[in-house]
Amino acid sequence: MLNKITDFIRREGLIQPGDRVICAVSGGADSVALLFGLYLLKDKFPFQLEAAHFNHNLRGAESQRDAAFVQDLCARYDIPLHLGSGLVQPGKKGLEAAAREARYGFLRSLPGKIATAHTADDNAETLLLHLIRGTGLRGLGGIAPISGRIIRPMLTVTRQEVEAFLQEWCLTCVQDSSNDTDAFLRNRIRHHVMPLLTVENPRFSENLSAMAMRLRLDEEYLSSQAGQVLPPVSRLRAMEPALRSRALESFLKQCGVREPEQTHLAAAEALVFSSKPSARASFPGGITIARSYDRLEALQEGNGPESVILSCPGEGEFGRFRVTCTPAVSLQQPQKGFTVCPVGQIRLRSRQPGDEIRLSGGTKSLKKLFIDRKIPAAQRQGIPVACDETGILGVGGFGVNLDRAAQQLPAVTICFEEILLEER
Repeated sequence: MLNKITDFIRREGLIQPGDRVICAVSGGADSVALLFGLYLLKDKFPFQLEAAHFNHNLRGAESQRDAAFVQDLCARYDIPLHLGSGLVQPGKKGLEAAAREARYGFLRSLPGKIATAHTADDNAETLLLHLIRGTGLRGLGGIAPISGRIIRPMLTVTRQEVEAFLQEWCLTCVQDSSNDTDAFLRNRIRHHVMPLLTVENPRFSENLSAMAMRLRLDEEYLSSQAGQVLPPVSRLRAMEPALRSRALESFLKQCGVREPEQTHLAAAEALVFSSKPSARASFPGGITIARSYDRLEALQEGNGPESVILSCPGEGEFGRFRVTCTPAVSLQQPQKGFTVCPVGQIRLRSRQPGDEIRLSGGTKSLKKLFIDRKIPAAQRQGIPVACDETGILGVGGFGVNLDRAAQQLPAVTICFEEILLEER
């Protein structure tokens, strides 16, 4: 197992010398194996190893047992541990999705790279989940080895190899009782579907995971060929369907359609082939896309997301951005955010009439700034404007309001990260 992790880290460039790597540890077999594997490798690359555990408080005494187990494990090997906790409530997508969102929110509040213990079996299960729900080439790509600051060093390792590794090093782990129930679709696939397929081919998980990673490369290549700028309608009509659909998907995302589905792509394609030069179609979020002879364009901005209160330390989502706030360690302005000294609460909101910001080129209204930067109209209301009780602190993707840049500590650093589709 250790050789597989080493080879995968090198092949995918997951860890570089001097990196700070925080291993997410639930206490289960996979995460314990990853933590100890990284512990054995930390001087080989070398990198700084830490651990993190999030207590969802969903399983009573069992949740407290898991946290205590992880604390003891990290103390035994002198690994610094970050502990997080929360009371998770089911959201629109269910309890499992809410727990995942809370866990990743905590992990992303930590500095450095976050290593998670997804295995080849997890990748195979994910691919089957996507097939059941309906998917395209992107969904068949399974779990990404790298997603922002998240790295997954065990995607070529099977669950059987994990168990053998734990036995070899006399390592114990805890069992999550929620994994025994068939209430979740993933568990039903794991308990009933995967064993049948493994009987037909003992290397099924490995093979499916390897196929997913090859298909991911195919998807990346096709998407790169589609380009970032939407071609004229006449060129879209002449494009290969595989490239045209990707060009339209990218365009819809730029217009503010967060997760374009097949029905949305079909509606956009209908505009391309419409005989009406001024045809139009409605999309989620109050977005209207219209033909203007040889062009597709967004007609209106929509109302924008609701405002969000951002605590420190804390994390929130606004539009297509994930926004984190942490105590500042220096006055340097980060590349994807800014450092300020807020007065009272920090609020993320959409642009409002009269909003202005002073950047290096002088003071401009946000309306003119967005127009100068060629931000699509339907996307402008989804750009987070960070404010406090006295005015605008800065704008996501544009930078700090120079009138509010921190001049001394204590201060806070607000960072913006575009949310990847596959993390949803």
